[in-house]
Amino acid sequence: MIDKQKVKDLALEWLEGKEYFLVDATVDDQNKITVEIDHKDGVWIEDCCELSRFIEDHFDRDVEDFELEVGSAGIGQPFKVLQQYVNSIGYDVELLTAEGKKMEGSLKSADERGFVVTVTEKQKVEGKKRPQMVEVDKAFGYGDVKWVKSIIDFK
Repeated sequence: MIDKQKVKDLALEWLEGKEYFLVDATVDDQNKITVEIDHKDGVWIEDCCELSRFIEDHFDRDVEDFELEVGSAGIGQPFKVLQQYVNSIGYDVELLTAEGKKMEGSLKSADERGFVVTVTEKQKVEGKKRPQMVEVDKAFGYGDVKWVKSIIDFK
């Protein structure tokens, strides 16, 4: 079986000095290798082809056959690594909490410990008879959510 760590190491070697970052690398029991990369401005197919050739050049199909797929992390897919959160600061995201509550808001910040989303919700405001819509910052640890993903708006 192809070694997943070797695939990751090769991908990271190719990515060194580039603005791309590794999102995920997997190898299944059929030796299907999947490598996902991302970039704050999107992923170019030429770069995926170049990375694919680089990885393929380091394996011998006569020794162990494999299938290799290199692509972008996928628009609208849940975030997997911190850099995806960082690149989405200031943009709208949707998330599902560990308790099963969905919410939408603007990603305000993200670091190794967690992230903050600004949401709009009804709250009782002093001096007002009815609840008002107000912006509230909600802090989350990565373990507090099942997933977070960008909201795609085609308007």
